[in-house]
Amino acid sequence: MSDDRLTIAGREFRSRLWVGTGKYKDFVETKKAIETSGADVVTVAVRRVNVTDRNSENLLDYLDPKQYTILPNTAGCYTVEDAVRYARLARAAGVSDLVKLEVIGDERTLFPDTAGLIEAARILIKEGFVVLPYTNDDPIVAQKLVDIGCPAVMPLAAPIGSGLGIRNPCNLKIILETVNVPVIVDAGVGTASDAALAMEYGADAVLMNTAIAGAKEPVAMAEAMKYAVEAGRLAYKAGRIPRKLYATASSPIEGML
Repeated sequence: MSDDRLTIAGREFRSRLWVGTGKYKDFVETKKAIETSGADVVTVAVRRVNVTDRNSENLLDYLDPKQYTILPNTAGCYTVEDAVRYARLARAAGVSDLVKLEVIGDERTLFPDTAGLIEAARILIKEGFVVLPYTNDDPIVAQKLVDIGCPAVMPLAAPIGSGLGIRNPCNLKIILETVNVPVIVDAGVGTASDAALAMEYGADAVLMNTAIAGAKEPVAMAEAMKYAVEAGRLAYKAGRIPRKLYATASSPIEGML
């Protein structure tokens, strides 16, 4: 699988497991889990990571920019203005012009404000950002985001941090069939089987944070997720057998004595 690279906007990524950096007990555990996961894309929340004052201890001090693509995200932003501001801040600090765009619409569910998301994406794309939008599992919204220039879409599997797994596989499958850009399942994964299933459906990558950081043994779960994503991707490429109502003998009776 080493040659099965993911390409987005001309950028090539080795691993199809992307990971977040929140909720760990400390930066040391964060680094160890990320290393174990094999991920080469790591998201950081601009509102929670001090990207401007490098004189104080900083998560970015633990992540080698030669080893990882640092993906700033606008987590915690509830307005278009805030999301755009923090994306600009990350780029001005030299982090990246690649941004995971979040515009949250509701504090309790953390579901996206899709109208605000599209508006913010349009603004940032005009400013030269490479926008990866965190959205709901609505195929129409996903297509609109692609139409305005997003080189990938990141639909949720379930509410952020819920661990519920893929709640609406039909919508996810429709998105996978209708958009012509990579689809990264983002939010709601709870365990390795959820990640494997997303990849078996045909997702191009899976992004997760709580499923690893919130596990009893985060480093062990990071390893489990690594193998789950690889197995799911390989199974998707191999092509599963059709589902049938009745049995089919593994050893056919034709030609038997």
